[in-house]
Amino acid sequence: MSGKVAVGVLFIASLPAAAHELQPVNVSGEAQQRPLPVAASEGRVDGDELRTRPILRTGEVMETVPGLIATQHSGSGKANQYFLRGFNLDHGTDFNTSVDGMPVNMPTHGHGQGYTDINFLIPEMIDDVYYRKGPYYAGVGDFSGAGSVDLRTRTRAEGQRLKLTAGGDDYYRALFYGGNEVGEGDLVYALESQTYNGPWEDVSEDVEKYNGLLRYDWNQGDTRYITTVMGYSNRWNSADQIPRRAVRSGLIDELGSLDEDAGGESERYSLSLSWSNPRQQGTIYAIDYGLNLWSNFTYFLDDPVNGDEFEQVDERGVYGGEVSFNNDLRLAGMPVTGRWGLSLRHDDIRDVGLFSSAGRQRIGTVRRDEVSQTAAGVFGSLEFQLAERWRATAGLRYDHYYFDVNDRAGINENGVDLSANSGNADDGIVSPKFSLVWLASEQAEYYLSSGFGFHSNDARGTTIEVDPLDGSAAEKVDPLVRSRGEELGARFYPARNLEMSLALWQLRLDSELLFVGDAGNTEAGRPSLRRGVEFNLFYNPTDWLSLDLELAATRARYRDDEPGEGDYVEGAPDRVIGAGAHYHSGPWFGGYRIRHLGPRPLDSFSDQESSSTTIQNVKAGWRGGDWELAVEVLNLADSGDHDIDYFYASRLQGEPAAGVEDLHYHPILPRTWRLSVQRAF
Repeated sequence: MSGKVAVGVLFIASLPAAAHELQPVNVSGEAQQRPLPVAASEGRVDGDELRTRPILRTGEVMETVPGLIATQHSGSGKANQYFLRGFNLDHGTDFNTSVDGMPVNMPTHGHGQGYTDINFLIPEMIDDVYYRKGPYYAGVGDFSGAGSVDLRTRTRAEGQRLKLTAGGDDYYRALFYGGNEVGEGDLVYALESQTYNGPWEDVSEDVEKYNGLLRYDWNQGDTRYITTVMGYSNRWNSADQIPRRAVRSGLIDELGSLDEDAGGESERYSLSLSWSNPRQQGTIYAIDYGLNLWSNFTYFLDDPVNGDEFEQVDERGVYGGEVSFNNDLRLAGMPVTGRWGLSLRHDDIRDVGLFSSAGRQRIGTVRRDEVSQTAAGVFGSLEFQLAERWRATAGLRYDHYYFDVNDRAGINENGVDLSANSGNADDGIVSPKFSLVWLASEQAEYYLSSGFGFHSNDARGTTIEVDPLDGSAAEKVDPLVRSRGEELGARFYPARNLEMSLALWQLRLDSELLFVGDAGNTEAGRPSLRRGVEFNLFYNPTDWLSLDLELAATRARYRDDEPGEGDYVEGAPDRVIGAGAHYHSGPWFGGYRIRHLGPRPLDSFSDQESSSTTIQNVKAGWRGGDWELAVEVLNLADSGDHDIDYFYASRLQGEPAAGVEDLHYHPILPRTWRLSVQRAF
């Protein structure tokens, strides 16, 4: 059975024995300790699927979530752009992401709120991907509007392996990984090195990426402990989005650039300890993170002499943890499962800033701050077995945030004294949740889900008094922004090897986050309403072949009227289509993926619209004895579509001082290939 079916059939385990026998249950490890599903749109993907799935970038691991698209508008080391449920999630806002219980989203980030960079992951070391769409889960807090995903890395590996990969555009990768028993537990380790120059005409990406993973897993009594150390370092150059007019005029090629200094440096180091037993689960962690990012989206619009290049900086430590408890109760003779827990996260942001730069050298300070941000949450849920085939879950979550912002810039490059932007703020929010599940038969389940979620806004916006650009009075933003979602869904199991799910959903946001092209950042915007339908199909016609199909259609509109503005939510795709096949028979294996991202409005009137994007990837391989060979062809049809599109004003040399509004895009990488050789020993 496909890994995606696993959580879908978990609920069947709660049926009487006779019914249980009619439906297989495919669960393992951590999945057994997760609560039963409360929505038709949640599920689990087994890490084995990733072994046959063709992947261009690490961020495409997120595309195992049905209906999610991961693209890129910059260099290989930058966080991906994500699209899900009618959201242009930018780099992760409104989609909560965690790895081994550690948060990945970065609030009050130097580049964008909720910045989600998973380049520190090694795809071969992922054990499973557990996704939950919508704000229906008491255990999920910040950035939960569109949903959440929890990626778990391997806790066991037999022997050790060396994998070498070479590909087009000077792509080279080496991975050494394995595991063995040590003492009373299991040790898992991995080291990865990657270089890549890319296909660009005038920019060599010159990627230098290093990853490391070390895990130790042991049992003490009925409690399982896992301690994990991760390390990541990356340097790269970027070919950022380019204006359409520059290509049409012949100034640059489709694979050309206007600023060859764009790029970045990033690192992430973490230490975590998790534990689980039938009564309690928990994780504590410490993360050290840094990013220096150089970009230029408007070229010579603001500074006709030095150009508009800017540097964004983020240096922080992240400390925290979460613990949850399970209790089996009886209320009025009814069996009830209680789950409750506490979470705490502290971001010690030592430096977060925006600087004017030229040739990656700072020439001025726009804003620079030191921020202390603490988030505390308490949550709980009660799962009622109302009848043999009826189950209800009621949940409640409370989160409280504390912000402390200290200006480090003083008087900035515009002559504005920013000391007034220092200050404190705090806010709290209550998020109720509810779901009702009906097992109509062994072949059909129906779900009704509802809940409130939220996303936090950048701490600097909660204390701002003066605009860094001109010193005018600035309006503070709400620290926490509520979302509300509802979903009516169903799962169908017409045969043992076939699963289908259907979900009708809607989501209201009190404030939309918008991309700001000239700053490369996001800002709070208008309230919105999204409605959509999703259909997923997973089919195993034989033991050696699995097929899947994902269809999603969305309508996203603003809920208020604003003079001079339209109703369309910028960047919101109206459809996403994905399909794939996984083959494994004897020594042969392979995978095929096609994904389609529909057009998106680029302004609130939808006068400007992006084109749609379709890309195909394929992988084929052979395993025999200790050897494995695999070849991947990425962008099989050599599509010339765009990874991302924006519409805003920029200025090239010689153009009017006010600039020219134009489409800016990042092309899909041309067709390329990669050959891997792996040896076990």
